[in-house]
Amino acid sequence: MIRPRKVFAQHWLKSEKALDAIIKAAECKESDGILEIGPGTGILTRRLLPLVQSLLAVEIDRDLCELLAKQLGKRENFLLLQGDFLTLDLPSQLVAFPNFQKQNKVVANIPYNITGPIIEKLLGTIANPNPETFESIVLLVQKEVAERLYAQPGSKAFGALSVRVQYLAECELICTVPAAAFHPPPKVDSAVVRLRPRKIDIPALDPKRLENLVKLGFAAKRKMLRNNLQSAVERDRLTQLLEQLEINPQARAEDLSVQQWVTLANELGVKSQE
Repeated sequence: MIRPRKVFAQHWLKSEKALDAIIKAAECKESDGILEIGPGTGILTRRLLPLVQSLLAVEIDRDLCELLAKQLGKRENFLLLQGDFLTLDLPSQLVAFPNFQKQNKVVANIPYNITGPIIEKLLGTIANPNPETFESIVLLVQKEVAERLYAQPGSKAFGALSVRVQYLAECELICTVPAAAFHPPPKVDSAVVRLRPRKIDIPALDPKRLENLVKLGFAAKRKMLRNNLQSAVERDRLTQLLEQLEINPQARAEDLSVQQWVTLANELGVKSQE
């Protein structure tokens, strides 16, 4: 039996209830190509393989790769790559495996310490969205991070991560998962979330400006937006623009919806060209 390793933030999921919720959220079809990040001992992998056309798993732990290869390596619809998902160049790795070159869904229990970078690689950024979009991304993540992903404007959890992710995808909570559902149990509870990449109704005219604006706006959450953004736009001008957009001039960053952030960035761009 391979023991979970702290260096890779490994916690083995053992709850059948949580596994059922993940599988249901993935809405697997026989034609699906699945990307699984960090399959671990393969408890989720085994549930997915009979349901889909192909499953590409990326695992950083060499010992776990040997275990998975021994137990699942003979399945025609299973391909395992050993490496760090964040640095692995999947297209070049898959040249020799034409049946695994296209994944339309992601289903994974990911390491909590690199949740942000993994989501960014899957979705891209506001300024540089991932051109290879997935139909859906089902992730088991730390509960606190999940709350930030699907948070609504005006809530304490709504922050820069909320805006960045919700600009690129719809996010919904599937269920919460207690720490006791893992071995060893982590210090925090978890949650299953589903992201559906999409195009926003009114996109940013200058995505880079929006990205910078959001970063500045949430730099100090307790401050009013007009104070946080004064390095980017003159305070009186911003107050006037907020009133024009029917946004409270005393609003803080978390009070604006994603679409209001986009509108604000677009209006600033228009004004600067006048």
